[in-house]
Amino acid sequence: MSERILTPIIDLVEQNPNVDNREMFERLWSILETMRKKIDERFTLTLDPCSNKFHDYRDIAASKEGAEGSLKAYSGEEIDWFIHSFIGSPESSFTNMHITISLGPQYLVPNFGFALGTVPDLFMYMDYIPRVDLVSNIDYVDRYYTEVNEEFLDLQADHRFNPFISRDLFTRVAMTPTAVGYTAKHDLELLDKIERIAHSRLDRWLKWVDEAEKTPVEIRQQLSDRDQRIRRNICVRDPANNLADKLFGKANAEEMVTTLWGGNRTLPRPLGN
Repeated sequence: MSERILTPIIDLVEQNPNVDNREMFERLWSILETMRKKIDERFTLTLDPCSNKFHDYRDIAASKEGAEGSLKAYSGEEIDWFIHSFIGSPESSFTNMHITISLGPQYLVPNFGFALGTVPDLFMYMDYIPRVDLVSNIDYVDRYYTEVNEEFLDLQADHRFNPFISRDLFTRVAMTPTAVGYTAKHDLELLDKIERIAHSRLDRWLKWVDEAEKTPVEIRQQLSDRDQRIRRNICVRDPANNLADKLFGKANAEEMVTTLWGGNRTLPRPLGN
């Protein structure tokens, strides 16, 4: 049977601090790179200058030897905020890489959350972040979450994946019932499955966007405000932020978090009017 993981990520890393995960990092990052190409083909995006400081974390004076990363933030007519990033020390166990996409408020399609990493075992997170209250919007649940439910159940039944249960209450509140959160041993078969699921999740989401009806203009500002508030809460309350503090210093880590949620953006937010 699979093991339920309740240990905080920083403790998992500190229990095994000297695992060389460079090769695994490169393999996982290549998955995000191919996903990024699909996103670039679908959307017109502009790099926000607010992330310029973080294009190469090795340039940050406070960073420790071996720590590296990159954070690039984009926006566009259809995309409010798109993050393509990684952080970690690949030769010393920990890596974390993200693609997160908040749509503009002209659509009600769920936002896209995705992360892979090493802690030092494989770590994966995937979710479609709802734009409405799910309990009171059963049609929204049926439209966007029913079809991914079988994939969720298949992963639950695969004993090679260990469910990762965050000890942080808000982190669990922010995850839908079809969220993917697992650790797993380094295994080529598992990597192939992770890659298939990653592309399945992205392809499904892109199809939803292509087929989406426009939201009424009068609700778009409220939806935009809600998206940013949720994005801020998730980023600020991420219990793994303490690893960024450790690797790059608290001041740099706090600025990274603000950039992740768009708190210092310079590009205008799209309203799709």
